[in-house]
Amino acid sequence: MPDTGRIAEACALLRNQRFLRYLIASVGALAMDMGSLLALLRLDVPAGLAAAMAYSLGIVVQWLLLSRAVFNDGGVAQRGIGRTRQKVVFVSSALLGLAVTSGIVSAAAALGVSVLANKVLAVTISFTLNWLLRKRIVFRVPAEG
Repeated sequence: MPDTGRIAEACALLRNQRFLRYLIASVGALAMDMGSLLALLRLDVPAGLAAAMAYSLGIVVQWLLLSRAVFNDGGVAQRGIGRTRQKVVFVSSALLGLAVTSGIVSAAAALGVSVLANKVLAVTISFTLNWLLRKRIVFRVPAEG
């Protein structure tokens, strides 16, 4: 039987660790991305297009997870024009990551290098870029005053 006290402590710790929550949410989005990429490659979709399509599915999952479980402590704009703007900036950050991902994977495919190995490189670069953009711009908590 699980120790509910330890589980509660772990959950409390996780609530206070934004980067860790971001990492976990990103793993969920990455699972969608990678699973979709593999499926699309098996369907003979060209590597760059497959990477773009898979990444786009990951974007949707990422927004849902980040806005509900990571930046839900004041960083998510209220409904209305503020939320619409935030979504536009979020999608813009995601499209920048998409360009990085597609570019790296396409270049690897053109050079005959492993698409999957370079997908890992693309994910690392895109993850770092998006964490910084989302923490400092997209979900920035407005200053009080």
